[in-house]
Amino acid sequence: MKTRRIAALPVAALSLAGIVLTGPAPVAHAASSGSFTGLNGKCLDLPNGNTANGTPVQIWDCNGGGNQNWSIEGDQIKVLGKCLDANANGTADGTKVQVWDCNGTGAQRWTYNAGTRDVVNYNANKCLDVAGWNSGNGTNTQLWTCSGGANQKWNFNGSAQQGNNLVSEAQFNQMFPNRNAFYSYAGFVEAVKAFPQFGGTGSDETRKQEVAAFLANVNHETGGLVYIKEINTANYPHYCQWDSAGGCPAGQDAYYGRGPLQLSWNYNYRDAGNAIGVDLLHNPWLVEQNPAIAWKVALWFWHTSKGAVWNGPTPHDVMVNGRGFGETVRIINGIECGGAHPDQVQSRVSSYQRFAQILGTSTGGNLYC
Repeated sequence: MKTRRIAALPVAALSLAGIVLTGPAPVAHAASSGSFTGLNGKCLDLPNGNTANGTPVQIWDCNGGGNQNWSIEGDQIKVLGKCLDANANGTADGTKVQVWDCNGTGAQRWTYNAGTRDVVNYNANKCLDVAGWNSGNGTNTQLWTCSGGANQKWNFNGSAQQGNNLVSEAQFNQMFPNRNAFYSYAGFVEAVKAFPQFGGTGSDETRKQEVAAFLANVNHETGGLVYIKEINTANYPHYCQWDSAGGCPAGQDAYYGRGPLQLSWNYNYRDAGNAIGVDLLHNPWLVEQNPAIAWKVALWFWHTSKGAVWNGPTPHDVMVNGRGFGETVRIINGIECGGAHPDQVQSRVSSYQRFAQILGTSTGGNLYC
């Protein structure tokens, strides 16, 4: 569970709304195209560019070929016009991963989480795995129970991300007219490149709703992108849990809320840093010094946090599956819900409504938590 405290921001500095809808089933929209690198830097590869149905997917030295250029399109992952597929819709450990004509079945529905670097098959709820931890050229991939091992971790090196394409710089400035210069649009764009599913899953309406929901929560947490770090310095020593893995090497009071979603606690800095490749456990100050890192940490939290429910959905999951903006609030700061802090919830909801209007989309239902 990833818990965090929010900087005590004045309600007057916060803004607006939230909404989410139960829209149509996801449709393919190219979020990004690029390579997947995994165990020992090897690339996910289609042998010799063979597009015959049933061709196994393997790893190979990266060479920039079209047979290593994958696209994430909604919940499908494609190469050379074929879809990544679990053989015979299998769910058992060891199921062969192959390519097949795209058909929309559960065998071809995947999610890539840039925060955890897992590629998970929806139907099996299992990870794309390099068989036997063998990094030799030609080693096949398979489905296997997710373990967190390096043979199940994939970096997606993509371009042409959707999330920032859905928000122009003019719209960004309209949303945050008084923002601190630290929270740059360029930093946001750079961070989104690491999270291809952000604003890249589902219909146009759903994708815009996710972006609006994320930015609405950001707006509330930071007083309109004004605050870079938590205001109440008296809270700073609270966010160190010495008995968690790694301890607090940066000091007792070093893990206070920072960035667009005011990340706090030493274990969150450790996990976020591991995910984006930066040692934030020893240097958490990078989140208040580097705009791209600040945005990446917030997007990592959006794609990994499950609030108080260990096996619950993430805010990303909530938005792309039409569960409602209110559920994102419950995950991010559940203490506001259930009537405990109605003004705080209304602040988020109002921001979401305004941002959805700016992006030209509807809001949907289930706005409150």
